[in-house]
Amino acid sequence: MKNPLTHKGVPVPAIAAWSNEHLKQPVVVCAADGVAFEDALSASQHALGRDKDGVLWRRWALRQGDGTPEFNVVHAPRQKRAMRKLLCQVCGGPSDVNEQGRLWLLEDYQGVEGWPEREVTTHPPVCRPCAPLAARLCPHLRDKVVAVRARRVSLDGVYGQVYTGGPGPLPIPVEKRVVFTNEWRLKWTVASQLAATLMDVTVVDQAELGMGPAAREAASA
Repeated sequence: MKNPLTHKGVPVPAIAAWSNEHLKQPVVVCAADGVAFEDALSASQHALGRDKDGVLWRRWALRQGDGTPEFNVVHAPRQKRAMRKLLCQVCGGPSDVNEQGRLWLLEDYQGVEGWPEREVTTHPPVCRPCAPLAARLCPHLRDKVVAVRARRVSLDGVYGQVYTGGPGPLPIPVEKRVVFTNEWRLKWTVASQLAATLMDVTVVDQAELGMGPAAREAASA
C-alpha cells in the first residue's frame, strides 16, 4: 500500500479527479466511421485523443493534487492505468491477489441469478489495507458493497457517452453505458472509463478485510 494523497485529512483515491484537471472538451462531430473530435478531423490528426485500439477518449490534464478532489468524478487516464496494470484504485500501488484471485469491490447485486460471475465493472481492484477506504469513499459503493476475488479479468469494454448520427454534422447523444470492444457502437462512443469483465469469481467475507457492520461499529466505539 502506498500513501494516498489527502485533502483536509481525508484520503483521496488515485482515480479521483481534481478540480484543476478538467479541460475544455472539443466539439464531437460525425466522421466517416463514427464520431471524432472536431479538431482531429484531418487525416494527420485523426489519432488525436484515440488509444491504440482507435477508441476516442475524453481529454484530461494530468495535475493530480491540484485544486480540490472530486470524489464522484473519475480521472480517465489514471483509471485506465489502474485497470491495465491492476493497481489499487485508492493508493495506486499493487492490488491484492491470492490463490482465489485478485481483490475487487463491487456494487451489491446478490439477488441477481448468477451474479457476480462475469460481472462488468469500471472500478479498479484494491489492496487489502485500502479496501475499507474504497468502500467508504466511493459514492457508488457506499453502503452497498460486496468484496470478491476474480482469477481471470478481461479488459473488454469502455464506459462512455454513446452517440448516433444526426441530420447534420453533429451527432446526437443517446446514452451513457458500457460498450464492448466487439460492438459497432464503439466507433460512436467517447470513452471515460475502461471496463473489465470478472471471471472465476468468489465472494469474500468482508469481516476478513476489516469491512462490514461489525468493523464499522468497532471503529466508532
